[in-house]
Amino acid sequence: MMTPISRTTLLATLALCTLALHGCGGGQAAAAAADAASGAAASAAGAASGPAAAASAPPVSVTLVRAQKRDMPVLLEATGAVAPLSSVDVRPQMTSVVAKVHIREGQFVRAGELLFTLDARADEANVAKVKAQMVRDEASLADARRQLARSRELLAQNFVSQGAVDANQAQVDAQTALVAADQAALDAARLTLSYARITAPGAGRVGVIPVFVGSAVQANQTTLVTITQLDPIAVSFNLPQRHLADALLALKDGGSEVVAALPDKGGEVKGRLQFVDNAVDAASGTVKVKARFDNKDGRLWPGAFANVRMTVRTLKDAVVVPQAAIVQSPRGTIVFAMGEGNKAVPRRIELLYAQGDDAAVSGLKPGERIVLDGRQNVRPGSTLVERAREGGGRASGAAGGATGGAALGASGASGASAGQRKASAP
Repeated sequence: MMTPISRTTLLATLALCTLALHGCGGGQAAAAAADAASGAAASAAGAASGPAAAASAPPVSVTLVRAQKRDMPVLLEATGAVAPLSSVDVRPQMTSVVAKVHIREGQFVRAGELLFTLDARADEANVAKVKAQMVRDEASLADARRQLARSRELLAQNFVSQGAVDANQAQVDAQTALVAADQAALDAARLTLSYARITAPGAGRVGVIPVFVGSAVQANQTTLVTITQLDPIAVSFNLPQRHLADALLALKDGGSEVVAALPDKGGEVKGRLQFVDNAVDAASGTVKVKARFDNKDGRLWPGAFANVRMTVRTLKDAVVVPQAAIVQSPRGTIVFAMGEGNKAVPRRIELLYAQGDDAAVSGLKPGERIVLDGRQNVRPGSTLVERAREGGGRASGAAGGATGGAALGASGASGASAGQRKASAP
């Protein structure tokens, strides 16, 4: 291979020959010599762009990091909405007037706690009426039983016929049925009366109360209040169909951990995957997923948005490198590693999973030192000089590479112009 010194000597010799022939008046010989000089220059430029030129080029200042071997969790991210596990609109089961309100807006209530009392004077009177009817029928039943007992005594003495005894038995049976009907009517009246006391169906927080004492309410129509369960609470979000298998796998063994990041620096809360819908939405190609969170401090509020991260599996003993060290080249995805003699060696890799600033790859050994900052100036075979990492290292390296490239381009352009002037001189 021709060394850089021999190439320089050849170019100088050809230039001197061109000038000598020109001085002697040999125009055709001068033109031929000029063509030979330009061809030699082109050959030299082609050789300079190869690995040998990279090796002879000035050292490249870079920062290096080591490929690490560690477990890397595979995360799915989505935007979710906080949804209560239960939210109940409390409505009356009877048409009446509000007699008393026992709660206030925004109050937390327990299951079974009294919320409202309705006017129930008519129902109380109905219960009293049914009770009186039942007492009368019970008295008639007692008299019928006494008549039956006397009839049986007289039958034993042959004073009455068997038909009389049977008639008294029928009377007792009829009165017994009548008393049972009265008991059922009394239970129904008491049930209607109980509708006047409206209690909380479950624990939760009371919303706006749109009624007051004296407000008329319609059965099963007027909403008295809404009670929303806040602890525990759920976050619903959608996952693409391609992640359905991962979501179903994460649902096993009590559900994978789910982290909800609150907006405006609200922090993060941790929960568990609870539900995966039984069908994929054909319109969006997503499946609905729900996670459950403890919410004793009330950080999650119904209707709020949260960024959700869910761990579906873990890559064991993965080789992890910074994503910034990965280079997309015409030959594929590579990273530059420092080889023997501080030379840059390209390593072809396969990207397994990327999350945040890190990426799990194959084709690289743990502990190898790879180029991070300054990789835009590195070529295969380049000599590497490690520098300390700093905040502006990457930007200054890029700017230096751009400036050097511009200077080389300007120098080449000026050289080409000079050659053209010499060739066209009379």
